[in-house]
Amino acid sequence: MKAVGLTQYLPIEDPAALQDVNVAPPGAPEGRDLLVRVHAVSVNPVDTKQRAPRAQHENPPRILGYDAAGVVEAVGPEVSAFAPGDEVYYAGDVTRPGCNAQYQWVDERLVGRKPTTLDFAEAAALPLTTLTAWELLFQRMPLQFEDRRHRGQHLLIIGGAGGVGSVAIQLARHAGFTVIATASREQSRAWCVQMGADHVIDHRQPLAAQLQALGITQVQVALNLADTDHYWDALGELLAPQGHVGLIVEPRGPLRIGDPYKAKCIGIHWEFMFARSRFQTADMIEQHCILGRAASLIDAGELRTTAHTHLGTINAANLREAHRRLEGGGVIGKLVLSGWA
Repeated sequence: MKAVGLTQYLPIEDPAALQDVNVAPPGAPEGRDLLVRVHAVSVNPVDTKQRAPRAQHENPPRILGYDAAGVVEAVGPEVSAFAPGDEVYYAGDVTRPGCNAQYQWVDERLVGRKPTTLDFAEAAALPLTTLTAWELLFQRMPLQFEDRRHRGQHLLIIGGAGGVGSVAIQLARHAGFTVIATASREQSRAWCVQMGADHVIDHRQPLAAQLQALGITQVQVALNLADTDHYWDALGELLAPQGHVGLIVEPRGPLRIGDPYKAKCIGIHWEFMFARSRFQTADMIEQHCILGRAASLIDAGELRTTAHTHLGTINAANLREAHRRLEGGGVIGKLVLSGWA
């Protein structure tokens, strides 16, 4: 089957960083695995981190890719939720071969039925970021998707125009928060408004003064989706007593977790969407449930895809371009690819 893989971990400018390869197709699925024929993929920062240069070789080639939409071709003997022919979307498992291949095995507990109102590329934009935002807001934090208690509260999202931020804006609005997103360019500011942000401020400028200009002196919840270290002190001052901060980016150094975080009893919440699959937790089925709920909301017109730029068919050149753009920063929404030339 066709795939895009790597044998060496190289800078993205090197044509060998990602290569078109032909590999043996997966065999028949076992256990709770589905065999999915991949129609579309999207690319995330985790792909670039997994591909980052290091002294290691892979044989056979390693296949990355952790956002896909496709059609179930076959099911393992323990599968109960899907049948051949079902259209699905999923992020998958970072410990297994990824979706940058024509066929992929994936555990049914990590898979949802594709929203019927989206095409494959529009659906492929969503799984990893939807799972990340939903788990962070409604499973790591003590928040509810629809809860009157959130009315009048403020939620700040640093990095609102990125993949996770684009979904988090929508979910937080549904949860009743007044959402303030950060963005530094006109295009990214416009995208945040399109996703539903009530206010957009510039993360390159002091946050407190911009919030005060909006009449906001503190926020109950903050999601730092961009730079844990850089905004740590500022968020400690901005968060209300007994507020919550959500984090997805590893800090570069030790964080000072004393005052004001301790004095205010601020909850600190980490999210890593692959934790459930990596450690085979007993609640892996939660990801199936989240994707199913999200698909229903999308088909009802209450959530929207975050696909922003279509880079063409799934091949090495286009995936290298996606990695290059992500590493360069400034990507709005999600980059998607679909079809096999």
